[in-house]
Amino acid sequence: MKLKAIDSEPSQDSYDVVIIGGAIMGSSAAWFLSSDNSFDGRILVVEKDPTYHLASTSLTNSCIRQQFSSELNVRISQYGVEFLRNFRKNLGGDSEIPDITLNSFGYLYLADNESFAEVLRTNQAMQRNLGAGTRIMTRDEIAAEYPFYNLDGIILGSHNPVDEGYFDGSAMFSWWRRKARENGVEYLTNEVVEIGRSGNRVENIRLKSGETISAGTIVNASGPRASLTARMAGLEVPIEPRRRFTFIFDAETPLEQDLPLTIDPSGVHVRGEGLYYLCGCPPDDDRAADFDDFEPDHDIWQQKLWPAVANRIPAFETVKVINSWVGHYAYNVLDHNAVVGPHPEVTNFMFLNGFSGHGLQQSSAMGRGIAELIMHGVYRELDMSPLGYQRIFHNQPFLERAII
Repeated sequence: MKLKAIDSEPSQDSYDVVIIGGAIMGSSAAWFLSSDNSFDGRILVVEKDPTYHLASTSLTNSCIRQQFSSELNVRISQYGVEFLRNFRKNLGGDSEIPDITLNSFGYLYLADNESFAEVLRTNQAMQRNLGAGTRIMTRDEIAAEYPFYNLDGIILGSHNPVDEGYFDGSAMFSWWRRKARENGVEYLTNEVVEIGRSGNRVENIRLKSGETISAGTIVNASGPRASLTARMAGLEVPIEPRRRFTFIFDAETPLEQDLPLTIDPSGVHVRGEGLYYLCGCPPDDDRAADFDDFEPDHDIWQQKLWPAVANRIPAFETVKVINSWVGHYAYNVLDHNAVVGPHPEVTNFMFLNGFSGHGLQQSSAMGRGIAELIMHGVYRELDMSPLGYQRIFHNQPFLERAII
């Protein structure tokens, strides 16, 4: 189907659902909502940057894991894997739609102290009970299976080689967006500058171009800018942009086997990336960034990333950086977990925010969940109410110990 060009002016002055932000979360919600035969309302997605070149979606490392410490986060990822494995079928079966391959090299968490080792053991027991393939590996077992590691100081590791790894997240996003548009969702290149609210309801949005549009429900899918969108409705959400650094490098001596996504005790992670390798980390001074701050920091490679990677994998002592970028986490400062669902007082304002680096892998379950709430008022498949705004309201964090 040939799609009409995306316009900057709305075709209507009223929509049942307005989604602010058209990247992975906004497009997932738009697709799930528009694909349900029980919903026949009008949907508008407002996105100010149609290139998405600085969106968290575009700057992600496209990974998925089941190694979380909370049962809910494990189940969210398990649904994500199921959706990926049946991506073409789930989106209607068109031959144009690609099959998305999950490269299941797994995550390998390394513990250098007994306290963290016990956390990994506890997490593994819960994950296994939910059907995950996580295994605890002794230092000797790691050395036998992956002889390229320097394991000085390491007690044990937690590794899941089943349904954990990386995939083509850009393809998933592109096809959600395309299929949502085929379903009649209107995408708009514009910017929301004001949200009209009357008492306990939001009523409309005003665009930068001047139009005022009535909205039955507003979904905040603004990524790292979620707090700015919430404030337009007189609401607060504890989400801020945090800089995350990624480097792609070539190794003079490549490894002779696949490299799991290795989470080093230093806070650095590294994995294979086709013929190359990818590594990343947060800055040591991990504070809120300016919304438009994507300036590189080459010192972080020399002072933190490369020393940690070369120490853990001696074969990487001689490498060459071939690409790097800075992306933003939409960081929930309360508990590093998603904020999903309605505000408890302004109930037609929906949050789809705060994924703190887990957004791509959680986008399938989150899009489905927000669509269920809009259509039915309740979650039908997976109860994600523990991730609702109520905990923000009462300052009660949702505990998740497996944060990268």
